[in-house]
Amino acid sequence: MKSTGLLSILTFSEKRKDILFLLQESPKTLSEIKDYFDVRSPEILPRLKEMETANMIVRQEGMYKLTSLGKVSAIYYKPFLDTLTAIEANEDFWRDHDITAIPDTLLGRIQELKECRVIKDEHEHIYDSHKTFMDNVPASNRFIGFTSIFLPSYPSMFLEMAQKNIPISIIMTPNVFFKIKSEHNAEIEEFLKYKHTSLHVYDTAKVAFVVTDRFMSLSLFFKNGTFDPRSDLVGFDSSSIKWGEDLFKYYKENAVEIKTL
Repeated sequence: MKSTGLLSILTFSEKRKDILFLLQESPKTLSEIKDYFDVRSPEILPRLKEMETANMIVRQEGMYKLTSLGKVSAIYYKPFLDTLTAIEANEDFWRDHDITAIPDTLLGRIQELKECRVIKDEHEHIYDSHKTFMDNVPASNRFIGFTSIFLPSYPSMFLEMAQKNIPISIIMTPNVFFKIKSEHNAEIEEFLKYKHTSLHVYDTAKVAFVVTDRFMSLSLFFKNGTFDPRSDLVGFDSSSIKWGEDLFKYYKENAVEIKTL
């Protein structure tokens, strides 16, 4: 591909890209653009001229603004850029894990996870990787999640949250459900008595995640089929939380609710 033309105007210059998004917010004077980038005129004027020549911006009455072509470019370029940013920011996580449990519709919205970062446990203790999880869950006001793994601390933790009147909805795989039912029957029975709790069983999925009003945490399996207990993709921004909520809705729509044991 030639490194000339409209595509190169944006992809080969951080400054031109930033100018595009700055003017997408509102028209700006040269002085305002210089102040934003904290540069002198000789440094910014060539970039503006290049964008004018490419018909992406125009200068009218002392104001630089996007042309119709510039507006279209900004609208469609930003999601593309955010998608690449989201993938590159956590490239190892997406490359090393099985992502088939994430539906295509949500993979297509992966740019919403661009603020997420992988929290990785380098120690031998399996539970250390859940420190962020355990630090944030007690302060949350609602909780939804999917689990395909069993941790002994889960049943009592879920019950304690229910007792504090925290809305909580859990989806689990059959193996986890039968494990909990066998070893924590009394706790689950009490959990199901609350009006603000729900328990669902989904056939099978190689994923584990939680979403609260504070954060979203996603855990995946390696491509060889084993669960990765030490790497969690965690996000605290509203876009990550919304993405996680929609992932939960996807599984809940195809899960069976357990109302009594």
